[in-house]
Amino acid sequence: MIRNIIFDWSGTLVDDLPAVWEATNYVLKNAGLPAMTLEEFRSEFSLPFINFYRRFTPHIPMDKLEEWFHARFFEVQDKVVEIKYAREFLEFCEENKMRKIVLSSVRPDHFERQAKKVGFDKFINSAYLGVYDKRHTIRDLLQKEKIDPLQTLYIGDMEHDIETARFGGVYSCAVLTGYNHSHKLREAEPDLIVENLNELKNILQKNEFKIGKEILKKTTANSKPVVTVGALIFNEENKVLLVQTHKWSNLWGIPGGKIKYGEPSEEALKREIKEETGLDIHSIQFVMVQDCIHSDEFYRDEHFILLNYVCKCSSSENVRLNEEAHNYVWVDLKEALKMPLNLPTKRLVEEVLNKGITKIE
Repeated sequence: MIRNIIFDWSGTLVDDLPAVWEATNYVLKNAGLPAMTLEEFRSEFSLPFINFYRRFTPHIPMDKLEEWFHARFFEVQDKVVEIKYAREFLEFCEENKMRKIVLSSVRPDHFERQAKKVGFDKFINSAYLGVYDKRHTIRDLLQKEKIDPLQTLYIGDMEHDIETARFGGVYSCAVLTGYNHSHKLREAEPDLIVENLNELKNILQKNEFKIGKEILKKTTANSKPVVTVGALIFNEENKVLLVQTHKWSNLWGIPGGKIKYGEPSEEALKREIKEETGLDIHSIQFVMVQDCIHSDEFYRDEHFILLNYVCKCSSSENVRLNEEAHNYVWVDLKEALKMPLNLPTKRLVEEVLNKGITKIE
């Protein structure tokens, strides 16, 4: 039974990615190197961060790099905000008398400022901060806190967090709310991958705080195929809407989701698209059905039956994404094939083009 939670801080409880990215580009600029795009940074950044800088700035002493980074980070860290569901999860841990420990590379003064700003300082029982390599600290932490590894879950957003958990002999949970994309996290082979802390909360409640191989096997994959609906949405300019999600390895895809019991598929499509994009759709046409089984692109092992449609929206000016996606674009159908699409979306676009569907009346 899980009684102790070890949290990574950045990307797990707070979103400091914009601030860290900006401070890193400041370091690169001072080192005479070009800035990174956000996606380049997410792809390249790794822990221990010393290894990251050894790859890109081997000619600059580490103390100088840290001086540049922290000077800029101090100026921009007010951009740091709490991650959605983090507060609710901490309250859940508090209610269930679980010990809450932070293990992070963040500097103590930055942690104190951020934790106080978001109000998480009152939840944390212990914090181990400024740790360059967490693998070198995890065992001492367990011994000092006098906690059983088999009653402990480590939650983080990077490969290094999963390696650290394995090094300490504790269970590991990867969240998709931070730095590493899902494909990197899957390669690290955590015990569990969740989209966010709300999903983890539900798993712990459902399984009475127990974690083991059989429980995790039942939790991470459904025993039956999951039927979903999704659509290529055309606007008045005959462009289609694509959304980018962490769940699908940051690839581009279409909005949609699961059909509820007793719900007609087209009603489910209208509901899911309204929830995920804020758009009202009409002129719905069925295109194809796809099997999606054990996809390496999806963040966990699943068997989906995908009902795919095309439709039209009333207005393309009112796209409002919920937490399912973090970016969207309207694009010509043929241009969409040049983008990094997830495989089911690529197949759908190809089928729509083969059918000669270029607009919806």
